[in-house]
Amino acid sequence: MIKISLQNELFLIKTNNQGASNMSINAKDIDFNNLGFNYMDLPYRFRAYYRDGQWQDEGLTDDPNIHISEGSTILHYGQGAFEGLKAYRTQSGEINLFRPDQNAIRMTHSCDRLLMPEYPVDKFVDAVKQTVAANKDFVPPYGTGATLYLRPYIVGVGGNIGVHPAQEYIFSIFAMPVGNYFKGGLTPTAFITSEYDRAAHKGTGANKVGGNYAASLFPGDYAHQNGYSDCIYLDPISHRKVEEVGSANFFGITKDNVFLTPKSPSILPSVTKYSLLYLAKEKLGLGTKEGDVFIDQFDEFTEAGACGTAAVISPIGSITHGDDKHVFYSETEVGPVTRKLYDTLTGIQFGELDAPEGWIQKVEA
Repeated sequence: MIKISLQNELFLIKTNNQGASNMSINAKDIDFNNLGFNYMDLPYRFRAYYRDGQWQDEGLTDDPNIHISEGSTILHYGQGAFEGLKAYRTQSGEINLFRPDQNAIRMTHSCDRLLMPEYPVDKFVDAVKQTVAANKDFVPPYGTGATLYLRPYIVGVGGNIGVHPAQEYIFSIFAMPVGNYFKGGLTPTAFITSEYDRAAHKGTGANKVGGNYAASLFPGDYAHQNGYSDCIYLDPISHRKVEEVGSANFFGITKDNVFLTPKSPSILPSVTKYSLLYLAKEKLGLGTKEGDVFIDQFDEFTEAGACGTAAVISPIGSITHGDDKHVFYSETEVGPVTRKLYDTLTGIQFGELDAPEGWIQKVEA
């Protein structure tokens, strides 16, 4: 056990007691201007254990490994959920979190769906802040465009083998500095529709759980192997309506200036998407709508994009569906509305623009 002091708060760090050396990276060795989207072993992560009906042993640790039973439900039945959010370095050197309470709330919904104990919203946000503060040297400098990505997760563990919820769980948060999720950043890229389904309408598509992403690996790999950024998933009933863009939400700007995004019970409710719906209406004066986006009606859009925590906003240059290829605003240039949405969203996140009340929380480090 070691101690660190952050802004007069004392945090106990549980050290790795497994006998293995800690191989975490040094911040001085990172080129923050040329980051991909890859795992890094940072010095600290938050961890908590659910045993005997309550959360306990909560705090920071330097051990990147979790130690679980071979009978754990996460291994056999996929009983686990996760989140993704970011920390942003401002021009003044402060560290911003963007709507972390919304990620906490979404995780409670995922936990409810998989019969897992909720990690309380206020404790979730505090755990995020502890993780960022402990790894503050890894929050990329302002101006690089890079961010500190945080991955909270909860998994069912313990000796189980029957198909029923676990009795024990681990909640943890780790972090890593990242660049753009899609290569090229704010540059239009090409996508292709998939004949495979991401999730069923009454399944777990609206929850951030591993099974949805396992189902996406094969069609996603096909898209990548054929030169596309990712695949477009259509609705699992008719295969006529756009649902998600790989691991992000879809949006389009119509010819009559409406920000339109799909609505479906199998779409993950993106914090970024709902933030953009607000900003499109309140800051850009656009109409907004969640509704059907038919694959054969792309002509109604002047621009299109993918949005999410990892993707931020990625312009869609074209979508190929069967033998048809539809080009939106341009295959090489970003549309003006997409650019304005991106500048507004990231301006708020990096502290350049005033945020709506409650959207930004500061990390004291």
